[in-house]
Amino acid sequence: MSRKTELITLLLFDAGALICANVLWYLVRFEWAVFGDPTLSPAVSSLIPVYAALTGYWLLLLLLSGMYRERYAASRLDELVTLAKVVTVGILVMFFVFFIDALDAYSARSNILFYWGTVFFLVALGRVIVSSVQKMFIMRGKGLHRALVVGWSDRLDKLYEEVARYPEAGIEIVGALRLRRQPSGTPGEDLEPDLEELENTQSIHDLPRLIDELDVRDVLIALGSNDGDSLMEVLRLCDGKSVTLKLVPDFYTLIGGMSRTEHMYGIPLIEVLPEPLAPWEVSLKRMFDLIVSLIILIVGFPLWVLIGIAVHSSSPGPMIYRQIRVGEKGRTFTMLKYRTMKEDAEQTTGPVWASTDDPRYTPLGRWLRKWRLDEIPQLINVFKGDMSLVGPRPERPYFVEKLAREIPLYNRRHRVKPGITGWAQVKWKYDTSLDDVRQKVKYDLFYIENMSLQRDVQILIRTIYTAIRGSGR
Repeated sequence: MSRKTELITLLLFDAGALICANVLWYLVRFEWAVFGDPTLSPAVSSLIPVYAALTGYWLLLLLLSGMYRERYAASRLDELVTLAKVVTVGILVMFFVFFIDALDAYSARSNILFYWGTVFFLVALGRVIVSSVQKMFIMRGKGLHRALVVGWSDRLDKLYEEVARYPEAGIEIVGALRLRRQPSGTPGEDLEPDLEELENTQSIHDLPRLIDELDVRDVLIALGSNDGDSLMEVLRLCDGKSVTLKLVPDFYTLIGGMSRTEHMYGIPLIEVLPEPLAPWEVSLKRMFDLIVSLIILIVGFPLWVLIGIAVHSSSPGPMIYRQIRVGEKGRTFTMLKYRTMKEDAEQTTGPVWASTDDPRYTPLGRWLRKWRLDEIPQLINVFKGDMSLVGPRPERPYFVEKLAREIPLYNRRHRVKPGITGWAQVKWKYDTSLDDVRQKVKYDLFYIENMSLQRDVQILIRTIYTAIRGSGR
């Protein structure tokens, strides 16, 4: 079952279950009066908008709780526990906000317990059905996760046997990067040809290319307890790729807080670099981005138009400067800014960082950068979902390729959406050299490992303070 099919199926089953739960609750409360005579018995037609809103309310809660994230080979018990928590919170909010005054003490308790059980049972039933069908497809070899394994020969063989022993895990090994030790003791690499017909000779540095060519979803790493350098190299090469990284458990003590242990159908694995935010925080952060960007764009629209006209009139060239940047998971997008430099500013120099007294700035452009107003059009990128209000600043592909070679784990910045502002921007100056970039990467990685909505608010407040002071450049 493809990801798109799974999502649509889940939405349909959940919506159907919630509609049935609402109808059953109406029948029990009003038609059958199971919990005593109701104070009023509204017509079914008058409750259709109410129950439609309730269905949307529950679907939103499920979305915020991360229950529409990929559930591949997930534990049904874990899913039911999460569902129970969501239904409990949703019931309490709904009754205490909307219905508590309309029910007496006995009726309120009875209605809450009945509605809780109805919503939980019907939604859980639908999800168990979807999960069972998904497992059935997996056992028939359909919709498997394509995996690439990396490690030393003996460990690869053992891991391959483990994966083959548990087909219900849904992992299909499509290739293996077999590391071997040279006589001198330095690691070498070659590709295991028995698992996938590829080139006879591959380097570990071909790992990103193989991930793309083989459409790999998981990278399974089978290294020994003394292979920290090799592990870090694999992490560096896979950073920014839309894959999950899983280790055999020997490396638990080495990677510490960067991991999350899981046991999938008898295969003990450790997930490396798990998602930095809980699902509900991701959804809330996205909602915050949408609301704030839309408000600023609408409220300040006359001013933004005047600035655009001023940019266009003050120097030759377009009012909006468009530039390709690298975003989340290494995907490129077109970032928008008010043009602050002369047209074709890099025609003779090629891509270069801005300097303190950069002669390429126009007089108006220098003023816009000082007050951070040149970045206002990026709110359109935020609204579209290419960027967030807070996150690592996006860089151009030319510099990303260069910096990824120079700075270890640079591509970890692409695990999250880039931002208009970020921890590195409020703690460090603009990039003028490789040393500046190295320092800002440290701040970016700190932000990613310690992401929270509270920290985002802190960064936004400091950014506003910087803009008001006019200390930008």
